[in-house]
Amino acid sequence: MGILFKNAHVLRDHEQQKLDVLIENGKIKQINRAISEGDHEVIPLNGKLLLPGFVDMHVHLREPGFEGKETIATGTLAAAKGGFTTIACMPNTKPVIDSSEVVQWIKNKAREVGNVRVLPIGAITIRELGKELTDFSSLKAAGVVALSDDGVGIQDAAMMKEAMNQAAKIGLSIVAHCEDDSLAKGGCVHEGVFSRKFGLKGIPSEAESIHIARDVLLAEATGVHYHVCHISTKESVRAVREAKKNGIYVTAEVSPHHLLLCDEDIPGLDPNYKMNPPLRGKEDREALIEGLIDGTIDIIATDHAPHMKEEKERGMEKSPFGIVGLETAFPLLYTHLVEKGIISLAKLVDLVTVRPAQLFQLPWGKLVEGASADLTVVNLAKEKEVNPSEFASKGKNTPFTGWKLQGWPEFTMVEGKIIWNELERREA
Repeated sequence: MGILFKNAHVLRDHEQQKLDVLIENGKIKQINRAISEGDHEVIPLNGKLLLPGFVDMHVHLREPGFEGKETIATGTLAAAKGGFTTIACMPNTKPVIDSSEVVQWIKNKAREVGNVRVLPIGAITIRELGKELTDFSSLKAAGVVALSDDGVGIQDAAMMKEAMNQAAKIGLSIVAHCEDDSLAKGGCVHEGVFSRKFGLKGIPSEAESIHIARDVLLAEATGVHYHVCHISTKESVRAVREAKKNGIYVTAEVSPHHLLLCDEDIPGLDPNYKMNPPLRGKEDREALIEGLIDGTIDIIATDHAPHMKEEKERGMEKSPFGIVGLETAFPLLYTHLVEKGIISLAKLVDLVTVRPAQLFQLPWGKLVEGASADLTVVNLAKEKEVNPSEFASKGKNTPFTGWKLQGWPEFTMVEGKIIWNELERREA
């Protein structure tokens, strides 16, 4: 007995086709126009969109060490509610993911209480202090999928080059938070319209783009796969575009909030608009969209960064950077990019499924016979307002409260196991 999705809309050749999909033993057994119900459990989709489970390569689960903000259990439930079936967790936990023991602890915890697949990313330097490289081979053997000091940039160019050399030799990607401390230190928002209006110290665009320009040349010298985290400025997009033209193995991700907001949209001293990198200028936002359309930017990642309510109440200067994003990503992008004709639905789905899996050589993110049954059902017609009190995440810190969005995920399955279900089901 399997699970049979009847009358699903499945994307094929950039068009929606009405198909049945049969799941058996955790795999996609069959995709066809009409599959007999037999003794299968039947889930009628009535034209709702059946997609590969989303893959997010940039998530902060906060555990171990910051369980008041988020846990592996709550973060992965938020992921499932948002349609994600595979997420990569960043290493800035406490302790930092800088040893095989911490990697193993996270994998065990995720198996015990996690709701979706969790892929640890190991730190580039011990305790993310930028002083001594971690043991890359040991981290890879323990199961990390990439290396990053996310949250801080690697300041020492020689150290970054050595990290890239070692990572290239063992086939791991360097996933870089790009930020020059000498330029960014003390800033809390973008150096632009908003910072001048409220007299706040800004973070200039070049704090990010200088690191990217440096690193693409190091990537060229070492041959490593260099991946830029949460790209945010027009100069950064230009640097990545030029690097790709020259055949350097550079890829980049962008977050939904940087695609949809700029510093002119910040309504006042609201820390729910404070993130790192900060919301940039209008021209930067437009350059990010252009980069997404022309393929300079490869994938979309949420940079889900939950914080406690009392932390975010400390004001724009003293509150921590970051917003949550797992549960609103798809409807935000569908409503404001697809519905407005900026990108196609097929392009959006590719950016959150196939492409991130391909970039990091993962076997998921595809809806084909024989693949793991990691699936998401989206109701494109469903419209509702963003209400943080409904989030599964412990974090409620979002600038999108009250936004009316369309295209909400209603069902998530990982390896054939139903994790999140807002659909009506009937037994065969």
